[in-house]
Amino acid sequence: MMLGTDVSSLSTTAANAAAQGLSIVVPLYNEAAALAPLHERLVGLAKTLKGRYRLACEVVYVDDGSADATLAIARGLAADALDVQVVSLSRNFGKEAALMAGLDHARRGAVLFMDGDGQHPPSLVEKLVGHWIDDGYDVVYTAKAHRDNESFLRRLAVHGFYALINWGARQKIPEDAGDFRLLSPRAAAALKQLPERNRFFKGLATWIGFRQIRVDYEPAPRAHGVTTFSAGRLVGLSIEGLTSFSVAPLRFASLLGVALATVAFLFGLSILWEVWTTGKQVPGYPSLVIGLMTIGGVQLIMIGIVGEYIGKILSELKARPIYFVAEHSEKRAEAKPAESDGERTAAE
Repeated sequence: MMLGTDVSSLSTTAANAAAQGLSIVVPLYNEAAALAPLHERLVGLAKTLKGRYRLACEVVYVDDGSADATLAIARGLAADALDVQVVSLSRNFGKEAALMAGLDHARRGAVLFMDGDGQHPPSLVEKLVGHWIDDGYDVVYTAKAHRDNESFLRRLAVHGFYALINWGARQKIPEDAGDFRLLSPRAAAALKQLPERNRFFKGLATWIGFRQIRVDYEPAPRAHGVTTFSAGRLVGLSIEGLTSFSVAPLRFASLLGVALATVAFLFGLSILWEVWTTGKQVPGYPSLVIGLMTIGGVQLIMIGIVGEYIGKILSELKARPIYFVAEHSEKRAEAKPAESDGERTAAE
C-alpha cells in the first residue's frame, strides 16, 4: 500500500510549460465594482504571457455567495485571450473553501491564486511565472514587503501568531506570506491530495515542500469597496489556522499547567516554612479564593483549547463537503464565434 503520491511526472521544464498552461483562480465576494477592471488587466496579462512563453491561460472566478451583482457581471465577462470559468457556490463557504473550489475546477497545469479586490497586481504575475518556468521553482509565494502602515499592536499580533504556529513545526510558515502565489503542476497536484476539510491554505501550501521562493511586494490600495475582514474575523481566522495546522496551543496549555503546579508547590512550601519558623498560621481565605479562581480560569482556558481540537476532529469525522457548486459556466477563447455563443452550463 502506497501512503504517498508520486507527482514526478508533472515536473515542469521550459519546453513543456506552454503545453501545461496556467489557471488563475480568483475568489470573489461582493466585488462587483472591481471585477470588470480586474478582468481587463487579466486579459492583458494573458496576452503578455502568450507572447513571451506561449502560455495558454484561463481564469476561474469563484463567486463565494456574493450578495451584490458580482455573479451577473462574471457571467458577462468575455473570453478574450483566455478561457473564463465562473463557479458559483451555493452560499458563502469562506475563502478557504473558495480557493479549494477554484483548485478543483482548474483545467490547466499550474495554478495562480489571487484576490479579486485589485490589491494583488497582475503586473507581478509575469515575475512569478518567470520564477516557475525559467528558474524551476514549484511554489512562488508573495509576502508584504513591510508593515509600516499598520499599528504596532497589529504588527506585534502578526509576529506572535507566526511565532506560535511555527513553534516546534518542522516546516515553517513564512511570516507575512499571503494567498497570492503560484503553484507548479506537481505542486498543485500535491495540494489536491490533502484530504482535510479544515484547511489553512498558507500552511498547506508550505507543508507540501518542493522548491519555494519568496517575492516581496507592496499591496495596492483597494480600488473599490472596503475589506470584509474585521478584527473579529481576523482573530477567528488566526484561531482556525492555529488549531488546523499546529499543536502549539496544546503544548502551551501543558506548559502553563506545569508552571502553575510548580508555583502552587512552591507556595505551599513557603507556607510550611513560615509555620515552622514563626509558629504563625497564614490567614487562608484570600489566598484560597485567589488560588481557586486562578486554577479554575486556567482549567477553563485549557478545556476551551482542547474543545477547539475536538471540534476539528468532529468536523473531519462528519466528512461533509467543504463547498457545493450551484452554477458552473465556461467560455473558451479559442472557440469560433458560432461556438462561443453556446456557453456550457452545468449544475454541480
